[in-house]
Amino acid sequence: MIQGNFGEKGQLFFEIEFITDDGLNLPVDAMLDTGFTGFLAINKQDLESLDWTYIGEEPLRTAKGESRFDIYLGKVILNEQEYEINVYAGDQITEVLLGSEWLKILPLVVNYQAGILTLG
Repeated sequence: MIQGNFGEKGQLFFEIEFITDDGLNLPVDAMLDTGFTGFLAINKQDLESLDWTYIGEEPLRTAKGESRFDIYLGKVILNEQEYEINVYAGDQITEVLLGSEWLKILPLVVNYQAGILTLG
Protein backbone atom coordinates (compact mmCIF):
# COMPACT_ATOMS: atom_id res chain seq x y z
CA MET A 1 0.00 0.00 0.00
CA ILE A 2 1.39 3.40 -0.92
CA GLN A 3 0.56 6.58 0.92
CA GLY A 4 -0.48 9.53 -1.18
CA ASN A 5 -0.89 13.19 -0.45
CA PHE A 6 -3.47 15.83 -1.22
CA GLY A 7 -2.69 18.76 -3.49
CA GLU A 8 -3.70 22.35 -2.76
CA LYS A 9 -6.91 21.96 -4.78
CA GLY A 10 -7.78 18.45 -3.56
CA GLN A 11 -5.78 16.54 -6.18
CA LEU A 12 -4.62 13.03 -5.28
CA PHE A 13 -0.87 12.46 -5.68
CA PHE A 14 1.15 9.27 -5.37
CA GLU A 15 4.86 8.72 -5.77
CA ILE A 16 5.68 6.06 -8.36
CA GLU A 17 8.91 5.09 -10.10
CA PHE A 18 9.60 4.95 -13.81
CA ILE A 19 12.04 2.21 -14.83
CA THR A 20 14.21 3.28 -17.76
CA ASP A 21 15.27 0.86 -20.47
CA ASP A 22 18.69 0.84 -18.73
CA GLY A 23 17.08 -0.31 -15.45
CA LEU A 24 17.37 3.03 -13.64
CA ASN A 25 14.48 3.89 -11.27
CA LEU A 26 13.24 7.48 -11.43
CA PRO A 27 10.78 8.59 -8.71
CA VAL A 28 7.97 10.91 -9.87
CA ASP A 29 4.78 12.30 -8.39
CA ALA A 30 1.72 11.19 -10.34
CA MET A 31 -1.79 12.59 -10.06
CA LEU A 32 -4.73 10.20 -10.01
CA ASP A 33 -7.18 11.16 -12.77
CA THR A 34 -10.27 8.95 -12.68
CA GLY A 35 -11.47 10.48 -15.95
CA PHE A 36 -8.48 8.93 -17.73
CA THR A 37 -9.26 5.29 -18.45
CA GLY A 38 -5.72 3.98 -19.09
CA PHE A 39 -2.92 3.17 -16.65
CA LEU A 40 -0.53 6.07 -17.22
CA ALA A 41 -0.24 9.23 -19.30
CA ILE A 42 2.83 11.46 -19.62
CA ASN A 43 4.14 14.31 -21.72
CA LYS A 44 6.11 13.22 -24.81
CA GLN A 45 9.17 15.14 -23.59
CA ASP A 46 9.43 12.86 -20.55
CA LEU A 47 9.94 9.84 -22.83
CA GLU A 48 13.37 10.86 -24.07
CA SER A 49 15.23 9.72 -20.96
CA LEU A 50 13.13 6.57 -20.48
CA ASP A 51 13.81 4.87 -23.81
CA TRP A 52 10.54 2.89 -23.71
CA THR A 53 9.39 0.91 -26.75
CA TYR A 54 6.96 2.62 -29.12
CA ILE A 55 3.87 0.50 -29.84
CA GLY A 56 1.72 2.75 -32.03
CA GLU A 57 -1.06 5.32 -31.89
CA GLU A 58 -4.49 5.18 -30.34
CA PRO A 59 -7.41 7.59 -30.22
CA LEU A 60 -8.62 8.60 -26.77
CA ARG A 61 -11.56 10.72 -25.72
CA THR A 62 -10.46 13.72 -23.65
CA ALA A 63 -12.21 16.72 -22.15
CA LYS A 64 -11.35 18.56 -25.39
CA GLY A 65 -12.74 15.82 -27.64
CA GLU A 66 -11.03 12.87 -29.27
CA SER A 67 -7.23 13.05 -29.62
CA ARG A 68 -4.55 10.66 -30.89
CA PHE A 69 -1.85 9.59 -28.46
CA ASP A 70 1.40 7.72 -28.97
CA ILE A 71 1.49 4.47 -27.00
CA TYR A 72 4.67 3.13 -25.40
CA LEU A 73 5.38 -0.01 -23.41
CA GLY A 74 6.64 1.28 -20.09
CA LYS A 75 7.71 -0.11 -16.73
CA VAL A 76 6.72 1.44 -13.42
CA ILE A 77 6.93 0.54 -9.77
CA LEU A 78 3.77 1.17 -7.80
CA ASN A 79 3.08 -0.26 -4.36
CA GLU A 80 6.54 -1.92 -4.39
CA GLN A 81 5.54 -4.00 -7.41
CA GLU A 82 6.81 -3.68 -10.97
CA TYR A 83 4.24 -3.36 -13.76
CA GLU A 84 4.72 -3.38 -17.53
CA ILE A 85 1.92 -1.22 -18.93
CA ASN A 86 0.82 0.76 -21.96
CA VAL A 87 1.66 4.43 -21.50
CA TYR A 88 -0.17 7.22 -23.35
CA ALA A 89 2.07 10.10 -24.43
CA GLY A 90 0.87 13.48 -25.63
CA ASP A 91 2.06 17.05 -26.03
CA GLN A 92 -0.70 18.61 -23.91
CA ILE A 93 -0.25 16.47 -20.78
CA THR A 94 1.05 18.69 -17.98
CA GLU A 95 1.16 16.15 -15.11
CA VAL A 96 2.07 12.49 -14.91
CA LEU A 97 -1.39 10.91 -14.71
CA LEU A 98 -2.44 7.64 -13.12
CA GLY A 99 -5.67 6.49 -14.72
CA SER A 100 -8.70 4.60 -13.47
CA GLU A 101 -7.38 1.29 -14.85
CA TRP A 102 -5.37 1.00 -11.59
CA LEU A 103 -8.62 0.98 -9.61
CA LYS A 104 -9.51 -2.36 -11.22
CA ILE A 105 -6.54 -4.03 -9.51
CA LEU A 106 -5.70 -1.82 -6.50
CA PRO A 107 -8.10 -0.49 -3.85
CA LEU A 108 -8.21 3.27 -3.27
CA VAL A 109 -8.96 4.71 0.18
CA VAL A 110 -9.63 8.44 0.47
CA ASN A 111 -10.67 10.30 3.62
CA TYR A 112 -9.99 14.03 3.33
CA GLN A 113 -11.04 14.79 6.90
CA ALA A 114 -8.66 12.23 8.38
CA GLY A 115 -5.91 12.96 5.84
CA ILE A 116 -5.88 9.35 4.62
CA LEU A 117 -4.96 8.57 1.01
CA THR A 118 -3.75 5.10 0.06
CA LEU A 119 -3.58 3.00 -3.08
CA GLY A 120 -2.94 -0.71 -2.99
